[in-house]
Amino acid sequence: MVSYGIYYAAALLAGAAVVTYLLSWPFSIPFIILAIFCLNFFRDPDREAPPGPVAVSPADGKVVAIRPTPSGESRISIFLNVFDVHVNRTPIPGKVACVTYKKGEFLVASKAEASSANEQNVITVDGVVGGRPTRVVFSQIAGLIARRIICYKKPGDILESAERVGLIKFGSRVDVVLGPEWEVTVPVGVHVSAGSSIIARMKEVV
Repeated sequence: MVSYGIYYAAALLAGAAVVTYLLSWPFSIPFIILAIFCLNFFRDPDREAPPGPVAVSPADGKVVAIRPTPSGESRISIFLNVFDVHVNRTPIPGKVACVTYKKGEFLVASKAEASSANEQNVITVDGVVGGRPTRVVFSQIAGLIARRIICYKKPGDILESAERVGLIKFGSRVDVVLGPEWEVTVPVGVHVSAGSSIIARMKEVV
């Protein structure tokens, strides 16, 4: 459980207690429902990264798009609804090369325009996977409701496989950009889990 969930739930339950004292318990039901929602939203299950030369999903959610970039890379977009786990994890182990915050709009996160227009936090990780150096860039993107991006890491930090790097509050999007050395293995439309679902494999050298 992420600590934010405990704080929000505690505040809502305190509100429920006050409403019950001043009025009666039926009026406190909305507060109790919201408290349960917060506890569910901020859950943080343990995940075990699969072995091998793979990149894992940085977020729980639905793969809504896979698009090539002009430079020959692949961009995978994952949409998180309010019922998904919102803790983000690194796709590969390695060193945080850069963390860049970009101001922007708050479009619906499921739309393609959100990848470039919305407020976001861009994390670049340099690592060695399958004996080959690689760079993976992924973005924590705010949505219509999600307006708070949290990142635990800073440049120079060393990340283990599938390590937690932050979270986005209340519905969002995460985009992953993989270089041409990667073969994307996940299709559009599937639900993935952060830290455990494989989204790409390192191509064999020929």
